[in-house]
Amino acid sequence: MSRALERCYNIARLRERASRRLPAPMFHYIDGAAGDEWTMRQNTDAFDRYELVPRFLVDVSEIDLTTTVFGREISMPFFCAPTAMGRLFHHHGETGVARAANRAGTMYSLSSISTASIEEVAEATDGPKLFQIYVFKDRGLNREFIQRCKESGYDALALTVDVPIAGNRERDLVTGMTIPPQLTLSSLFNFAMHPRWVWNYFTHPPLELSNVKDRVKGDVTTLVSFFNDELDRTVSWDDAAWMIEEWGGPFAIKGILSAEDAIRAAEVGASAVMVSNHGGRQLDSSPAPVEVLPEIVDAVGDRMEVILEGGVRRGVHVLKALALGATACSAGRPYLFGLGAGGEAGVDRALEILRTDIERDIRILGCRNIGEVDSARIRRVSD
Repeated sequence: MSRALERCYNIARLRERASRRLPAPMFHYIDGAAGDEWTMRQNTDAFDRYELVPRFLVDVSEIDLTTTVFGREISMPFFCAPTAMGRLFHHHGETGVARAANRAGTMYSLSSISTASIEEVAEATDGPKLFQIYVFKDRGLNREFIQRCKESGYDALALTVDVPIAGNRERDLVTGMTIPPQLTLSSLFNFAMHPRWVWNYFTHPPLELSNVKDRVKGDVTTLVSFFNDELDRTVSWDDAAWMIEEWGGPFAIKGILSAEDAIRAAEVGASAVMVSNHGGRQLDSSPAPVEVLPEIVDAVGDRMEVILEGGVRRGVHVLKALALGATACSAGRPYLFGLGAGGEAGVDRALEILRTDIERDIRILGCRNIGEVDSARIRRVSD
């Protein structure tokens, strides 16, 4: 790991380094969200509405951060959420993130809209793996993805339900973000200021949506259009139940923000819910996941895993989520900032930062394992 990455002492520093190393359209694609981006800011700011209550004179010489999600033990209560188009940010892409997650002893989640295939990621890591899926108009595509995941040894599926249509991501309009990136006169100067990214982009295989490249012939623009056209806006809970039965293993509904939907997820047979607003990238003004977490845990926490996804940047955020009843946390931006800052080594650094943070703070909190981080260790700050 380079000295520059070692000097990134927190996720915010990795974000700063990524902003310098990536062309503006790529960086802001990671960093931006929908509308006025209020929800994205609230995802992290809402953690400040809670405070942790430490207990002292506890022997914390030995601690255990391990927990179990989707039937697999992971080394800490944090894993990598699915994110799209990994090779836009570094040529190591999804396989680099998967290898880093494996070294960290945690789970990697692969997006359907990825630049590495289900099989390529399985070859890159034998660690815990989750595949994120949508309901497509062509149910044959769903069956194909599920079968490929079974054959490749994936541990779980997560059905994303909060994208009937893409959110209003205005930053991408401002920066001229396109897939594939276009070197236009307006963007030429910005790309020229990032020669390393440009060199790697043009000296490595072209971007492609690897999971559907054999179904649709054409460049990445054609593949993106295919994915957008295939998203089924008539999707219902019956479709989720069908997919859960077809998979037959650990299954999460991703994008839950209400107790009512969490209860429905349990009723159709899901083993987990991922409390998420898509990183603020869909409906601006939707609630921060940590704000709705307690009511969802109260509703279903005794019969399914509850994963908090959104706004995690510090170890204390993970501990607050655990104290409010979450099984574990996941996030995408922290490791994407690492990927943009330094490729696979940058992802190593992002996961190291979070693990070190959690390890230090759980000791200061006076807890020796994840199970001891309970409701007695947290309280809401008075308004």
